[in-house]
Amino acid sequence: MTDNSASRLRAENITVGYSGATVLKEVDLAIPDGGITALIGANGSGKSTLLRTLARIIQPSAGAIYLDGKSIATMPGRAIAQTLALLPQSPVSPEGLTVRQLCRFGRHPHKGMLSRPSRHDEEIVEQALASTGLLDLSERDLDRLSGGQRQRAWIAMALAQETPLLLLDEPTTYLDIAHQLEVLDLLRKLNADQGRTIVMVVHDLNHAAQYADHLVAVADGGIHAVGSPARLLTPDLIRTVFGIEAMVIPHPIDGTPLCLPFTGAARSHA
Repeated sequence: MTDNSASRLRAENITVGYSGATVLKEVDLAIPDGGITALIGANGSGKSTLLRTLARIIQPSAGAIYLDGKSIATMPGRAIAQTLALLPQSPVSPEGLTVRQLCRFGRHPHKGMLSRPSRHDEEIVEQALASTGLLDLSERDLDRLSGGQRQRAWIAMALAQETPLLLLDEPTTYLDIAHQLEVLDLLRKLNADQGRTIVMVVHDLNHAAQYADHLVAVADGGIHAVGSPARLLTPDLIRTVFGIEAMVIPHPIDGTPLCLPFTGAARSHA
């Protein structure tokens, strides 16, 4: 049995809702430290709500989120921002901002209200730009970047925040397949090289299987199942959580589960 209290970020018996409607009910979840966790589930299942609650963007009506053993609801915002960074879905930046200027925003939790960037701040920004492959584009305006480059710039800002925990809400939304893989490869590299704990909402099950160490399947207002991709991704789970029929086979290159949903034609012959 997993010792949930050993996890730096965990939810205990949380209930979350909007306008009187319950989205998540009595949810318990411990995020494994040092790995990549993917939240999967159908549209409207509560994946993004769970992620935003873990980041204290949403307050649960019952239960609590714990960060390093403390209730996140009682922690100062600066202390949270020094430990946990959240990259929301489709973030928007002011016009005319360069990549470097955006990245510098990540240093705000570590500075005084009116203090200027220190040499250490600039070193961290430089490292974040280098880690995301953006040094050559650091003076370019964000609105002149491709979708993948812009998403990397936002990730650079989150890295400059210098937190051990990084939460991302659908980081590949609106990107073509090449830029999706570019962002996911970057996240895996950051996890491997820097040991950052990453939690991300992912729609593509095959991306979740290839890039995550740990899956959390969200359905019917709760956690349906948790575990490794190899254990979790089965035709039964896909049928229950997503309401579709699929075949699951080993990927011919790396052996990870490969989900093949039945098309209309395939369903008619099944």
